[in-house]
Amino acid sequence: MRNISLIFKQFSRSVLLVAGLVVCGLTAHAQTDAAKGEAIFKAKCTACHKIDTRMTGPALGPKLTEETDDAYLTKWIQNNQALIAAKNPKAVKIFNEFNQAGMTVFAELSDADVGNVITYIRADWKKIQEDKAKAPVSATPEDKGPSSLVIWGLLGVIVIAFVVILVLNKVIATLERLLLNKQGILLEEDAEEEKVKTDRAATFKKLLKNKKLVFFVILCGTIAMGSFSWVTMWNTNVHQGYQPVQPIKYSHELHAGAMKIECQYCHTGAFKSKNASIPSLNVCMNCHKSVKTESPEIHKIYDALGYDPNTAKYDSTKAKPIQWVRIHNLPDLAYFNHSQHVKVGAIKCQTCHGPVETMKEVYQYSPLTMKWCIQCHKRTEVNGKGNAYYDSILAAHDKIKKGEKVTAAVLGGIECAKCHY
Repeated sequence: MRNISLIFKQFSRSVLLVAGLVVCGLTAHAQTDAAKGEAIFKAKCTACHKIDTRMTGPALGPKLTEETDDAYLTKWIQNNQALIAAKNPKAVKIFNEFNQAGMTVFAELSDADVGNVITYIRADWKKIQEDKAKAPVSATPEDKGPSSLVIWGLLGVIVIAFVVILVLNKVIATLERLLLNKQGILLEEDAEEEKVKTDRAATFKKLLKNKKLVFFVILCGTIAMGSFSWVTMWNTNVHQGYQPVQPIKYSHELHAGAMKIECQYCHTGAFKSKNASIPSLNVCMNCHKSVKTESPEIHKIYDALGYDPNTAKYDSTKAKPIQWVRIHNLPDLAYFNHSQHVKVGAIKCQTCHGPVETMKEVYQYSPLTMKWCIQCHKRTEVNGKGNAYYDSILAAHDKIKKGEKVTAAVLGGIECAKCHY
């Protein structure tokens, strides 16, 4: 009996120990901290994920609602590459679903950290769903009597009727006057009007006989017409202030101003070629695959590229070019090379294009006339120190002084831009 009692006590202690460990584990799991999870999520996850919207990775709210195996989620977040290498069915399915793009490994996160993140995501997704459910349903509008549109319409009808009556009265009076004149009866007001007309005609004839007055009027008219013609011809093909409507509302004030993005990040040709070049939409997608994805203007970029933000895939059959409207347009007879001014001359973009960092919509800031360019060339100082272009020119001049052979190629005569516009 004593042996049986000892065995029973040992068994009871083992059961109690296991039960205690289970309770501790459940308690630890239940005590995950959503606030800590939010901090970790914002620091490590927001570059690729959102709670309710797909980005580079899936929308995590519905994904974690479907997947309830927290142990598997912890392993996936900490080292998804190991799960894929081990041919885990869930891991391989996700890997193939996202074009075999591997997720970043977060081996530095502990199990508690991952639990906090999961708790935050589920709590935030639940809150989003509740907010949608609480959204007010449009109620039936109350009957507030006749609308203001009806009242203004009735007032308009009354005003129009009043005007019609006045016009008809005027027409009737004119017809009566014509009938009386035809019968040889001249009303008193008509006689007075006829007398005024006669006096005016006599005054006008008298003024025409004044040669000095006539000469002065003709001279003033000639000067006015000449000045108008001169200004019109002088401003021909000058489009200063031209601001066309573009197919996408791109704000330089936001990108170049608030975000401090360098002009040449988008206009890469300005530093190395004749044209500054319009950036391709792929440059926009460097940011807008994950930034402001809900914007209608950004969706115009998606449509032009045939990009589906839900699947993160491109369909080339749906792609179409954006029809940008050119703003700065020099005549064919004028040659302008951006690289010579930006790279060699070290001239800032704002010198010609104005303060683009303050423009919500870009417009032509400068007149871009020959006079304007010549004035700029007259006042701009050339700094040849440490400039490879001017160093090569000085070296060529030294050779000329020494009587050595100097070809046109040495002076840049084989550059493409010398002949090709």
